[in-house]
Amino acid sequence: MTSIKLKTPASGEYEQPTGLFINNEFVKGQDGKTFEVINPTDESVICSVHEATEKDVDIAVSAARKAFEGPWRQVTPGDRGKLLFKLADLFEKNLELLAAVESLDNGKAITMAKGDVAACVGCLRYYGGWADKIEGKVVDTGSDTFNYIRKEPIGVCGQIIPWNFPLLMWSWKIGPAVACGNTVVLKTAEQTPLSALVAATLIKEAGFPPGVVNIISGFGKVAGAAISSHMDVDKIAFTGSTVVGRQIMKAAAGSNLKNVTLELGGKSPNIVFADADIDNAISWVNFGIFFNHGQCCCAGSRVYVQESIYDKFIERFKERTAKNVVGDPFDENTFQGPQVSQLQFDRIMEYIEHGKEAGAKVETGGKRKGDKGYFIEPTIFSNVTEDMKIMQEEIFGPVCSISKFKDKEEAIRLGNHATYGLAAAVHTSNLNTAIEVSNALKAGTVWVNTYNTLHHQLPFGGYQSSGIGRELGEAALENYSHTKTVSIRLGDALFG
Repeated sequence: MTSIKLKTPASGEYEQPTGLFINNEFVKGQDGKTFEVINPTDESVICSVHEATEKDVDIAVSAARKAFEGPWRQVTPGDRGKLLFKLADLFEKNLELLAAVESLDNGKAITMAKGDVAACVGCLRYYGGWADKIEGKVVDTGSDTFNYIRKEPIGVCGQIIPWNFPLLMWSWKIGPAVACGNTVVLKTAEQTPLSALVAATLIKEAGFPPGVVNIISGFGKVAGAAISSHMDVDKIAFTGSTVVGRQIMKAAAGSNLKNVTLELGGKSPNIVFADADIDNAISWVNFGIFFNHGQCCCAGSRVYVQESIYDKFIERFKERTAKNVVGDPFDENTFQGPQVSQLQFDRIMEYIEHGKEAGAKVETGGKRKGDKGYFIEPTIFSNVTEDMKIMQEEIFGPVCSISKFKDKEEAIRLGNHATYGLAAAVHTSNLNTAIEVSNALKAGTVWVNTYNTLHHQLPFGGYQSSGIGRELGEAALENYSHTKTVSIRLGDALFG
């Protein structure tokens, strides 16, 4: 059996694929293994899905290679774009269902899940538009030589996506890869395979040839490791933790030295100057850390507030945080649902205990919410020092640490006091301060008087331990293209 009838409060009954999507068909795993998918809201088992092992990765990669070397190579850039446009249309048509499955599987608040699917639509359309605009150029080096540079697809791309934004990462990865003419084997996170499998049905409906996009469910240590070290995978793209990113780099280097793109962890500073509009700043600081239950690689978890407004900021921030509705992800009023898993819940609670033991003050939260599901109260720590674990390590939950700074120079120094460099934010009414601090921060994205406002047209990626390469925007196309130089001699022989 490769599908099952499921039901969500938002969608009613629907058909949930449970197989591995290879060659445009849902199939059972070669070893017959399955694993359970847990509902983070009530800790019940939703269903079981087929687990991909090394054998299944081989089959999926073979299907992708056959498509890349065969019919997909003959599809024009314009027609690749049309397929992505059609896929975007189908996402839009099925927005309610996709969002409902995302909320069921991940625990994401339904309003946020709908926003994610809408962002998927935008991303797929954006790269559909790029498909026939990936161009080379002619370079004049002299009258006796004709030189041109062309962009070519890399080949079979292995892609491994995380559990915090399953559908959004699905579109971020597949969009540019397909636009450039590659084929894909994508592995979902074992915690959240369901929405990606529903989205896979739209691949076939959109008219993609078999083998172009293959979606498998499985565990990182088995299927993920097999993709990373596979000798017939030409490129690997991974979003997830820095620890796993390093393992993937080693596997890529130890196999066929495959091209690598990594979007990894973060511990992003959110800097509030005294001249900022405090209500606006608090709104964005709240969204910066508690959006998606704090399960966001670019979460603004280190909050630095200028000392003259520090006490006032904390009191107002506590008032704002108290308005965040934590509860049933299918309630339209919910802002924060459960954490994704028991493992993640336990990890976050451990960090909260570390903070308490280290002497940080819990301003609000710090406890489990309710007695069922992986819910954690939005938590704010003050009296935090730079050497504390909660200030230096990525927690990946609804926990932020607030510290004070004296002046611009100290804000920059504190903001850069981390091994990560994914994102940052500056809140100020002074344009000179905004530009100076933004330029000085070691981060791939810096927001000014806003937070978490990513867009498919804007490159996203990190400095230092936050990764290699860029997602989104025109920059992502470079991750999925080879550059070839062709030089044609027009004149007589150079050497007689």
